[in-house]
Amino acid sequence: MRYIPHTEQDIQQMLETIGVASIRELFQDIPSDLYIEGPLPIPPALDEHALFKRLSQLAAKNADTTRYISFLGAGAYDHFIPAVVNAIISRGEFLTAYTPYQPEASQGLLQSIFEFQTMVCELTGMDVANASMYDASTALAESALMACHITGRSKVVVSQGVHPHYRQVLRTYLWTNSRQLVEVPLSEEGVTEPNALRAAVDAQTACAIVQYPNFFGLIEPLAPVAETAHQVGALAIACVDPIALGVLKPPGEYGYDIVVGEGQGLGNAMGFGGPMLGLFACKQEHLRRIPGRIVGQTTDVEGRRGFVMTLRTREQDIRREKATSNICTNEALCALASTVFMAALGKAGFRELSETCTQKAHYAARLLTQIPDVRLKYPNTPFYKEFVLELPRSAQAVCDALLEHNIIAGLPLGEYDASMERHLLVCVTETRTREEIETFAEAMRAVLER
Repeated sequence: MRYIPHTEQDIQQMLETIGVASIRELFQDIPSDLYIEGPLPIPPALDEHALFKRLSQLAAKNADTTRYISFLGAGAYDHFIPAVVNAIISRGEFLTAYTPYQPEASQGLLQSIFEFQTMVCELTGMDVANASMYDASTALAESALMACHITGRSKVVVSQGVHPHYRQVLRTYLWTNSRQLVEVPLSEEGVTEPNALRAAVDAQTACAIVQYPNFFGLIEPLAPVAETAHQVGALAIACVDPIALGVLKPPGEYGYDIVVGEGQGLGNAMGFGGPMLGLFACKQEHLRRIPGRIVGQTTDVEGRRGFVMTLRTREQDIRREKATSNICTNEALCALASTVFMAALGKAGFRELSETCTQKAHYAARLLTQIPDVRLKYPNTPFYKEFVLELPRSAQAVCDALLEHNIIAGLPLGEYDASMERHLLVCVTETRTREEIETFAEAMRAVLER
């Protein structure tokens, strides 16, 4: 158990109860030369994140260890995870739990899923959320198929601002289901080109998909995309970074029909590419079409609150070829981690986290663009915690050189677009300190001056 200090009032009350005038009188057997009077000579208190960082620095003195500072994002993010997250998800009843088909034996797990669904709805501004999916890419692909089923149409329009890996999975899903995929290019400002979007959307379009913020960290204008889609009877789908919704207006308030996203940053550590956590929410009217499962709240015969598996229409064992999806499970343990993470932060803490990411990213962008011949690729478009730098030479070569300084500089974009061979996607979360950001800028300057 963690030590919880007593207040002065608590201490005085206990002393009076046992008939002692002071703490010193209580410990009068300790010689004066060994008794420390007043506060202990210890450093000021640190928050949990800063304390772990300090302990890591002290531990590093024991061995020759190499520690890299990472500015890599692009879909998997280094956010601080409070100790309470791992403490709870490591409990046996959660860590070993399987699908809660028997509600009478699974109330704890069912309630944790219900709370997760509730929090996802609050974040996205939607009416209903499922119990989670594999990751953002499969959630996005499932949302497109769901839109096709709802509208009876076969054409899916997606912005090229959506993560290229997500688009690749989407392309595979749609190809195997004989659906058409149309990609909309970006404007010079790095967001979805509105005229191209209007030209791509027609009476055969099932949905229009946009990422918020997009792959380059830029904040897409959501309203025009939803309006364009709805004018032809198509659905509007947004793929979100949930932490960004701490400062950004949720898609639900723009009239979006489906919202998906990646929940890894909500309390789940990066582990060599996984596990990830797919978020999926939609309007109430589409409830029966949602893939995955939904946990609901009810009352028993004695009027007590309880939780049950309300919908699982995707199950092959129930609907077989009529199933809404072939998704066979949910990421319950990762969803629980996200639930504990969000509950631990609370609304104010969640907003502070999002604001801190924004402030640190803008501070880093300001320092880095003070280096000669380094500039922002999209200087006029608001960005969240990621931004694109245009460098005077190959971004891959710069990244390789910065590894010698123990810095993972970001993602070179040349492998996704040959015309962006000199562009670097940089991510800054709340875990990066001012000193680390300044070290990055100094190392970047040194590398480019060689």
